[in-house]
Amino acid sequence: MVLAFGLGLTAFTPGIAQAEGEAVAGTLQTSLSGPIEGVEVLVESVDGERIDEVESDENGRWSVDLPGPGQYVVSIDADDLPEGVTLSGEESRTVTVAEGRRQPVNLGLEDGSRGAGGGGVRAVQLLVDGLRFGLLIAMCAVGLSLIFGTTGLTNFAHGELVTIGAVVAWYINIQGGVPLIPATLLAMVVGGAVGALNELGIWRPLRRRGTGLVAALVVSIGLSLVLRYGIQIFYGGRSSPYGQYQSQRAVDYGLFNLTNRALFSIVISVVVLVLVALMLQRTKIGKAMRAVSDNRDLAASSGIDVNRVIMVVWVMGAGLAALGGVLLGLSDQVQWDMGFRLLLLMFAGVTLGGLGTAYGALVGSLVVGVFVQMSTLVIPDDMKYVGGLLLLIVILVIRPQGILGSRARIG
Repeated sequence: MVLAFGLGLTAFTPGIAQAEGEAVAGTLQTSLSGPIEGVEVLVESVDGERIDEVESDENGRWSVDLPGPGQYVVSIDADDLPEGVTLSGEESRTVTVAEGRRQPVNLGLEDGSRGAGGGGVRAVQLLVDGLRFGLLIAMCAVGLSLIFGTTGLTNFAHGELVTIGAVVAWYINIQGGVPLIPATLLAMVVGGAVGALNELGIWRPLRRRGTGLVAALVVSIGLSLVLRYGIQIFYGGRSSPYGQYQSQRAVDYGLFNLTNRALFSIVISVVVLVLVALMLQRTKIGKAMRAVSDNRDLAASSGIDVNRVIMVVWVMGAGLAALGGVLLGLSDQVQWDMGFRLLLLMFAGVTLGGLGTAYGALVGSLVVGVFVQMSTLVIPDDMKYVGGLLLLIVILVIRPQGILGSRARIG
């Protein structure tokens, strides 16, 4: 299965990422100013030897090819920045570029919007960002929760389904020249197919053999490692944006700012999650999913094809994870381990809301997303994911069954 996925992924790639030369690249933009054009970016060796000097283009992007791996100094002239935009740190950064790597460089810029307007206004901005992030986590976590509910499997490879969706959409969009919207639909199809291969090639045979849940969990960890580093081999260690919807100016909505892509991410997430809820409540297959999740043996004895239901859950969950990966790639760019970094927050949302329930995954993920973003009011940005995991620990101590979970008696 993994070999088939790898061969399929190479169909979108003209060459392996490691065959490319070394380079440094970045994007100069802020939420209010949008992309910044015409800023001189100078790249030198650590010995002061000039490598190249380029200007940022109309999308704020710049790129410099390097003579080889090593350490380089990237700097810009603050006088080239437009009025109201300043550097948030030093004018230069020293980066280490590995062999065959296109190293992204972030030169921090400030437009006066961060932390402006007092603590109340910033709290509103973080609340909106948290809702967007929570909806994204929820869309990825619904499949994880349904898979656990119908099979009892704790799937540590679910994060890689998120990455596969983002990476496949990137290859179709950038290498294939297909617009991002149809590329996203194709990525969802590929994600659903990978989910079906997971079920047919691994999990269904293991269930027939009577494999225990602990052994299945270990298998999922191994599958996660294989897929994650397989993606790194084919995609590389770079961080790359999609071809559209990247350079956007934030729109001022009074108490908060939001780019159009972030707004549409919220709208798409809400629509998709509402459709999933309607499917679970109103359709025959949705009712069958809830029945299998509640009691698989009783559902089978009442005539429900359990294997068919589990297959639909895998395809739907993997497709939703792929869509979540594309939306995450729009905001954070596409990276080979992006799904793995989101995995713990998905587990936190699923556990917080109540294991095995799609609605619990939605509620728990929203709470985690908002808490993670709001926690930056008191802790540094780099530590915000820790806040979500601390919240999970507190809830498990106070209410182990989760927010929407029911108390169970064991023994």
